[in-house]
Amino acid sequence: MLCFCPVQVYMRHKALNHVTPGSGWSNYKCCQGYFGGCCCLQPGNMGEQMCPSCCMCAEAAICPGPATSATSNVVREAYQLGLDEDDVRLIRCSNCLFYFSCLLSCVASMTECEGDDALARVVDIVSDVTFCCVSGCMTAQVHHEMNLRDSSAYPKRELMDR
Repeated sequence: MLCFCPVQVYMRHKALNHVTPGSGWSNYKCCQGYFGGCCCLQPGNMGEQMCPSCCMCAEAAICPGPATSATSNVVREAYQLGLDEDDVRLIRCSNCLFYFSCLLSCVASMTECEGDDALARVVDIVSDVTFCCVSGCMTAQVHHEMNLRDSSAYPKRELMDR
């Protein structure tokens, strides 16, 4: 998990500049606006333009799942790619394990059953490992797609005049 945040910052910057070459951080928004805001947290209106790299670091540290998904969404949207059914299943499995882990932790804190703390911790570890695997796969897919599109295997995108 130590490398997770810097990798997500690097990948978002790479994805933004892949989709819009030379843009730097100018197109950055918190979670790229894919995950709607609530209350005072509105993507695009949280000071991202003042220090986008710092905001991206905070995003990767505080919301690693949405940060990974947003980077994946940027590239998939640029090339009109969808999620594979297996990808959806893996993401759902990871999310369910996370919520199950939270539920078990709450139950363990409210009961005096023997072994419930250990069970909650085991499920928490399984959830964390699953999350790391799924996030690693998503990041690798984004990296692979950008490298593939940069290679000569695909024609370069050009604007057409009418």
